[in-house]
Amino acid sequence: MMRPFWIATLCFTTGLAAQTKAPATTQEIKSFYESGLRHNGIIGSSLMLVRSGEVVLNDNYGRQSDTEPVDDNTTYHWASVTKTFTGNAIMQLRDRGLLSLDDPLIKYIPELSAVHDAYGSISDITIREAMSHSSGFRDPTWPWRDADWQPFEPTQWSQIVAMLPYTEIKFKPGTRYSYSNLAVVFLGKIIERVSGDQFEVYMEKNVFRPLHMDRSYYDRSPYTLLRYRSHSWDLKDGKLTEDPFDFNTGITRSNGGLNAPLQDMLKYIRFLLGDPAHQAEYDAILKRSSLEEMWKPVLPVTPDDDFPSRAGAHDSVAESFFVHVDGNLTLIGHPGWQNGFRSQINIDPATRSAYIVNFNTDAQDAQQNTRRFNIELRDYLIDNFFKTRAAKAE
Repeated sequence: MMRPFWIATLCFTTGLAAQTKAPATTQEIKSFYESGLRHNGIIGSSLMLVRSGEVVLNDNYGRQSDTEPVDDNTTYHWASVTKTFTGNAIMQLRDRGLLSLDDPLIKYIPELSAVHDAYGSISDITIREAMSHSSGFRDPTWPWRDADWQPFEPTQWSQIVAMLPYTEIKFKPGTRYSYSNLAVVFLGKIIERVSGDQFEVYMEKNVFRPLHMDRSYYDRSPYTLLRYRSHSWDLKDGKLTEDPFDFNTGITRSNGGLNAPLQDMLKYIRFLLGDPAHQAEYDAILKRSSLEEMWKPVLPVTPDDDFPSRAGAHDSVAESFFVHVDGNLTLIGHPGWQNGFRSQINIDPATRSAYIVNFNTDAQDAQQNTRRFNIELRDYLIDNFFKTRAAKAE
């Protein structure tokens, strides 16, 4: 399902001393972004840039359906960006003394006793390891899907439980990074069992409502918001195919079920960035120190197709977030990828700057490729928006 993914323009200097490149204008950024969208065949997208907590660019492009343009009301599917919300909920329960990050998963999910663990006791696998993708569980929630008529994702907890006797731990937990959607499903179940609320209800009461994210929800759209929800497409070998509309992520909603417009995601980003004028309100949701705890690197991520890194850059997994270091800039964020949508949030807490982007088309060819453009956009913004990466002297 969803995995993380992260070419760059070079910063040129004169003389021997390294300098920081001047930031691009918002019009230059808009031109780069929209040119990339056209080149890659992306039907609709939105990009928002935040500097010092304030929006400096809000660009909506293309269409959300055959007839409706993308606008500020457009609701996108955020896929694995959802995991950061789930992590916040776990930290809330931790701060209330209802669980410890070092508690074994099996303490709350005794059904895990059926899992085959050749590396030790299943009771050694902790909540912390599930949050940092170091638990040893497989990546996909659904280990197979042989035909289109089969469920897109498991829709019920009983289906997950039925697969546990056929589930094995892939490596000694805590020793390396390996992305696992399944482990985040377990986090969602822990939230339900500890809080006594259904997952969606807990998130509404403890995250969405306090942040005034009034148009955010999981899975299928409320009737009154359905007209704002974006359709999505896959583009491959020159063929554009529409993906299932208003789909249900089922029991996997804790790892990828979030739907929200960028205006709501902006409220979340401001919460992550912090604001002295609103910090007391934010701390009532989750203490700043607990947020920052989630951003501490846990394990390195080996560069591959999902984590291509240019010279001097590298990625680490933290707890429900990823850390991207490029020169003297550190970005905290998470990507998403599911059902034709690709999304990304990245924040620079040091300057209270960030960007949010979502594409409703997943182009997968050599010439047109949404993942590649997402990486190009990130590196362009590092060099031209965040403006903290020093260039090497020629």
